[in-house]
Amino acid sequence: MHASPRCLVPLFALLFGTMTVAVNAQTVKKGPPPITSPANGAEMYTAYCAACHGATGKGDGPAATAMKAPPTNLTLLTAKNNGKFPASEVYTSIKGDTGMPAAHGSADMPVWGTVFNSMSHNTASEVHLRIANLVHYIETMQVK
Repeated sequence: MHASPRCLVPLFALLFGTMTVAVNAQTVKKGPPPITSPANGAEMYTAYCAACHGATGKGDGPAATAMKAPPTNLTLLTAKNNGKFPASEVYTSIKGDTGMPAAHGSADMPVWGTVFNSMSHNTASEVHLRIANLVHYIETMQVK
């Protein structure tokens, strides 16, 4: 059985670093993930998510065109969930827990929980803080 190239993205992200984006320049650079404040959801989104999901969360980041399936439009999560932001599903998708719902991410997305754990010297509370603040920031992006 052969793994598709997209299935190898999480593995490569862990081994070789992750893609980061200079959103204004619309360029993608490969390298280790930058260290950001776990308290700043906007800073983490720009550093870790915008390359694929775009600066405004619409799935139009500079790396999106290289993907087989387009990244999720994060601004429509509430609209697609009967007006309720699916915080738990977004958290699970970012953390990379097994069995994550396909509607809110895929196995092709880097496993950020593992990456955050490596940045946080294995402190679960800091990993939780990072993911929770990132989820909260994504919630602010929802189309009203």
